[in-house]
Amino acid sequence: MPALYPLLILPQFYERLWGTRDLRPYFHRAVEGEPVGEAWLTGDECQVANGPLAGRSLRELASEFGAELNGDAAPNPQRFPLLIKFLFPRQKLSVQVHPDDRRARAIGEPCGKTECWYVARALPSAQIGLGLRPGINCEMFRMAIEAQQAEHMLNWLPVRAGEMYYVGAGTVHALGEDSIIVETQQNCDLTYRLYDYGRPRQLHLKEGMEAIEEKSCAGRVEPQPLEAGRELLLAAPRFVVERLKLNAPLALTAESPHASVEVLVPLEGGVVVECAGCPPLPLMRGEAAVIPASLAAPTLRPQWSVELLRMRLPAKPTAEPPTTLRCGSATMHQS
Repeated sequence: MPALYPLLILPQFYERLWGTRDLRPYFHRAVEGEPVGEAWLTGDECQVANGPLAGRSLRELASEFGAELNGDAAPNPQRFPLLIKFLFPRQKLSVQVHPDDRRARAIGEPCGKTECWYVARALPSAQIGLGLRPGINCEMFRMAIEAQQAEHMLNWLPVRAGEMYYVGAGTVHALGEDSIIVETQQNCDLTYRLYDYGRPRQLHLKEGMEAIEEKSCAGRVEPQPLEAGRELLLAAPRFVVERLKLNAPLALTAESPHASVEVLVPLEGGVVVECAGCPPLPLMRGEAAVIPASLAAPTLRPQWSVELLRMRLPAKPTAEPPTTLRCGSATMHQS
C-alpha cells in the first residue's frame, strides 16, 4: 500500500448558540450540552480514522506530504486547501462578512474566505441573506447597524434543497434557520460579525465595514449536466463542486493528474471508494473521504445507490461563476 491512500476523516463538532441538538440524518451523535452548529469534515485538526495514518491530523499530513496530498494547484502545498462543513442553523446566524485574500494576508492570515453553500435539506421557511438590497450602500448599511435594523438591509431569499449558492469574499451575508447546508470554502475561518440581533457577542465593525464589497457576484448557480450521473454544481477560482447520483460503478477522471486533492461526501446511501493499490474504503452518509492528489482517480461503487458531493481545486485558472440573485420580484443575472 502506498504511503498515502483514501483517507476517512473524523469530523469535529462545534457548539454554536444558533445550532441544534438533532444532527440527523447526517450524524447520530448525541448532543447533550450546548447546541451544535457546525461539523467540520476537513478542518486542520480533523484526524484520519483508517489505515496506518490513523490518528494523524490533516495539518500534520499536509505539512509532511505537501503536494502529494494537496496537489499542484494548492496555493500552499503545506496546508490543506479546502474546509468542508455541515451547518445546522436553527436560528439566524449573525450578519457577517469575510475578507478577501489581500485583506486576510495583510493581517497575517494565509488566505481569505470565499465559500459556497449547497442546500442539503430545507423546510419551506428556510432563507438566506445574500448581499445588500439594491440601492443600499455601505454608509446606509452602517446607519442601519446603529439603528438595530441591519438585517432588513440584506437581500433575503427562500432556498430549496438541491440549490447551490456562491458567496464571494466581501459579500455581506447571513444564514436563516430551518436548513442544513454543506459549505465548501477556502481553509480560513476569519469572520467579521457586523450585526447579531442584540445577542451579546463581539462585533467587528471596523474590520468588517472595510472588507465589504458593495457589488458582489454572489448568487445562485445553475447546475450543468455532465456525463454518467454527474452534475457540475459550481466551478469557481478557488474550488469546484460536483454532485453525483449513481446506481452503478463509475470510474472518475481527474481534470489534470496530480492537480488537486479531492473530498467525497455522501448525502444519501453509501459507496465504496477504490484506488489502485489501496484497500477499498466504504463511505456512508455524512462521512468524508480525502483522496490524495498523488493517487489515480478512484472508482466509485455505490451500495445500491448513492448521492454524493465531490469537491476539489480547479486545475487551471477559472472565472467567477455566473449567478442569479432574486431581489424581490426581480431576478438579477451576474457574472
